[in-house]
This record gives sequence, structure tokens and C-alpha cells, in this order.
Amino acid sequence: MLSSTAGIPRVIRVASLVDEKPFPTLFWLVDPELGYAIDQLEAGGAIARLQQLIDSDQSLQSDMARDHRAHIELRNSYMSKAMVDRLKSLDYFDVLQKRGIGGIEDFGRIRCLHTWYAAHLVVANCVGTLLEPWLSSPQAMV
Repeated sequence: MLSSTAGIPRVIRVASLVDEKPFPTLFWLVDPELGYAIDQLEAGGAIARLQQLIDSDQSLQSDMARDHRAHIELRNSYMSKAMVDRLKSLDYFDVLQKRGIGGIEDFGRIRCLHTWYAAHLVVANCVGTLLEPWLSSPQAMV
């Protein structure tokens, strides 16, 4: 695993409403070293490789859908009543209930490894678990 300077966050939590717009990405990766490593993996085709792996494995598909649903529940747990009321008044609350990790609506697709891994650093998920060996040894990417 890539190291991080002690005391510097790797991930931050973002509010579900930013500038009066819904923001479904709960956790944002702020570690520049880790972000760059994931950039390199994405550029090398990691999303397509992981997507192929998930598409060929019903268990991983189920895990991924479960991770999205758990992420929605966790995001909801951070919302105050005032936030929920504001989201509802703007007709955004129901939209957020359909958006999982990275704000994705299709629970079978990977869109961004940064958002998956940021969420994984807070609560483990299947995509982050699959990504870990590649982050510790990029040449291991198959």
C-alpha cells in the first residue's frame, strides 16, 4: 500500500448538497500520491479489466450492488434532518437514493476507481479490495 504522511487525510467526507446541487460522492480522495497511482492504473486499463472480472462473476456483481446500497445508507446516516428537508424541497433526495459509490446509478458498472477506493478506505468494498494488489504492485495488474 502506498504510504501517506502521518496526520494528513487521504479521504474527506463531502456534504450531499453543495451549492444547492446534489453531490452523491460521499468520500473524496485527497491523497495526491494515491490519486496519481490510481490515475496510472486507470490509464493502463484497470477499469475495463475490473469490469470484465465483475461481469464474469455473479458473486462479485452481488457484492458490488450490496456495496452501492450500503454506501447510500451510510450517506443517509450523515444527513441532518435539515439537509434531508432541503434535498427534498429541491427534489434531489430521491435522486440520491438511486446513486451509489461515485454517484453511479448503474450498480453493475465501475466509473471511477478514485471514488471506489476513497470509499474503500472508509468502509471496505469489493472494488477497492480487488484494486489493492494493483496499488501495492502495479505490475501485478492482469
